[in-house]
Amino acid sequence: MLDKAISLVDAVESGPLTLAGLVDATGLSRATAHRLAVALEVHGLLGRDAAGRFTPGPRLTTVDLAALARPALETLRDTTGESVQLYVRRADRRLCVASLESPHGLRTIVPIGMALSLNVGSAGKVLRDRPQIGQGGWAESVEERERGVASVSAPVRDGEGRIVAAVSVSGPIERTTRAPGRRYAGAVLEAAAAIAAAVQRQTSSG
Repeated sequence: MLDKAISLVDAVESGPLTLAGLVDATGLSRATAHRLAVALEVHGLLGRDAAGRFTPGPRLTTVDLAALARPALETLRDTTGESVQLYVRRADRRLCVASLESPHGLRTIVPIGMALSLNVGSAGKVLRDRPQIGQGGWAESVEERERGVASVSAPVRDGEGRIVAAVSVSGPIERTTRAPGRRYAGAVLEAAAAIAAAVQRQTSSG
């Protein structure tokens, strides 16, 4: 079964493929190819482009997302004065891959490597199968994951429009207020756009 799964990953290295393309390239039955491709997608080994074709997943990309995002994250922290994070989806969780803390004594702390639920928090809303993002392009949460904390997140998209990460700012309600989007959405959206541009430049040059 592992050999069959790897054959699917190998098949998309030369370009995006539909399910029928995967079947043709690997010789697997349609049912087997579909079952394995969906499982590989859940674990980040396959992804999909805007047309729904299968592509290499985020775990296989050579882009060092955290390093590319750092300048934008530093600007976001300095602009807002609050802690900032970058999350990617891993199966049914969101994984923190970059985190910069606020200079304030009272601040939110999310360690790099921490895996959190997709069911709570603004970043979880961005990274769900069906993202809960408002018309402005961002999501907010107030005391969903932790009492007294609010956050705002925006999606980072690749060149195909797929959401590859969520950039967030979070802090105590006494500073963020209970309408954190009103205060921080603009800065978070700018950070998300800057990270997306850095990823696309790296991908193009690679």
